[in-house]
Amino acid sequence: MRLFSILTIIALALQINFAKAGEPDDSIQAVIADQISAFQKNDLDRAFSHASPGIQRIFQTPRRFGEMVESGYPMVWRPARYEWLKIVNTDSGPVQVVLFEDSRGRLHEAGYLMELIDGVWRISGVKLRPSEGYGA
Repeated sequence: MRLFSILTIIALALQINFAKAGEPDDSIQAVIADQISAFQKNDLDRAFSHASPGIQRIFQTPRRFGEMVESGYPMVWRPARYEWLKIVNTDSGPVQVVLFEDSRGRLHEAGYLMELIDGVWRISGVKLRPSEGYGA
């Protein structure tokens, strides 16, 4: 019985470690949603906090980061709406695909490359393309 308990504990620990090691979960969507919400409220400090250290080094300040998003990713800065599509596991990490509708009704797909840092998902890049779906 003791051996069974030990094996159960080890199995649970391995499942937790595998999940933390890169299996995408709802926490990825929570991070992206919080960043979008922060942009909508002009809370650049909070939005910047979700960026990976590499992105933070590139832009250096929340203001610069916000200016880049506002000018280069207006559909992310002020989306008319957005919805979760799929998560794709890549060699670089999980990519959460999000469908954005901009203020003109055009659809765009954004692939958020995620990086797990100290048990917390951070956004390490976003690749944008027009959606192949309706309204593109």
